[in-house]
Amino acid sequence: MPSVTSRLRGLTSAVALRGSSTVVTSGDRRPVAGRHKESGHAGTDTTTVSPPPRPGASVSSPARRELAEFLRSRRRQVDPRAVGLPAGDARRTPGLRREEVALLSGVSHTWYTWLEQGRDIRPSRQVVDALARTLRMSPAEHEYLKDLAAPHHSQARGGALQQGRGVPAHVQRLLDALGSSPAYAITASWSIVGWNRAYERLYPGVAAAAPADRNLLWLVFTDPAVRELLGDWVTDSRRFLTQFRAEVGPRLADPDVVDLVARLEAASPHFRAGWASHDVDRFSSRERRFEHPRVGTLLLEHHQLTPADTPGLQLVVYTAAAGSDTAARLARLSA
Repeated sequence: MPSVTSRLRGLTSAVALRGSSTVVTSGDRRPVAGRHKESGHAGTDTTTVSPPPRPGASVSSPARRELAEFLRSRRRQVDPRAVGLPAGDARRTPGLRREEVALLSGVSHTWYTWLEQGRDIRPSRQVVDALARTLRMSPAEHEYLKDLAAPHHSQARGGALQQGRGVPAHVQRLLDALGSSPAYAITASWSIVGWNRAYERLYPGVAAAAPADRNLLWLVFTDPAVRELLGDWVTDSRRFLTQFRAEVGPRLADPDVVDLVARLEAASPHFRAGWASHDVDRFSSRERRFEHPRVGTLLLEHHQLTPADTPGLQLVVYTAAAGSDTAARLARLSA
């Protein structure tokens, strides 16, 4: 049986000869009219057939739209040479073609096309994993793809804390007990609902902001004081954006998320460009640099915690980096 690489090279030659409108299915087989390969049998020659999408249901939800756009954006970033294909003069767009992704992932071209069109189909975990491998996804991108393919997978990470409600009293007491370590609490859509005195001293704007604007992502992209405070605003703002998208992707239809994204796209060209990239990343604790107008450079380790009884809430805590004089500077700031 020909190898996948040889079949891909043949596919590339066929497309070059016949034009980009050629329809080729996995294994050079054409799908049965009105049916597609079942998503749970990626990479095999024996497949079962599952029902096609409902007529007229080309795009069923914001999560499906996001899944389609995310797959397209990742496909365009894959260098054909990384999967054994020549760059090819016949390629009109960067990255892989749909039929190449389908063949490498063990699904039909038609079925994968439906997936990129946002149709109401449910890829299995096996297919999601195959697509992630084909598209050279990072662990964060792979996890995001799983969240989009099965939104319920990430719904548990949301929470019941309602927009506009303050932080629970016991959580506020925890924030206050952290002393000179700046800390705040955010909802699933990153609204800041609680903070301690140390954080207000680090960033006084949190108390002055209107409740509707007291959102971490909004402040990062619109408040000049935050731009001055962050030691590397370009890198930090990009990191915030990619982490936010990774968290809210399956919940893009939530009214608070819709409103926030619309406002940011109107207010910030930097946000608009970053959002259009569909890049995602997961949070990881790391050292960050702040430039405070009163106490100078602060080297802080960035941590994130989730209360067991309030899963929709995240606590963000900054502690002095080991080997730095930041603890003394924080003490002066809190005095």
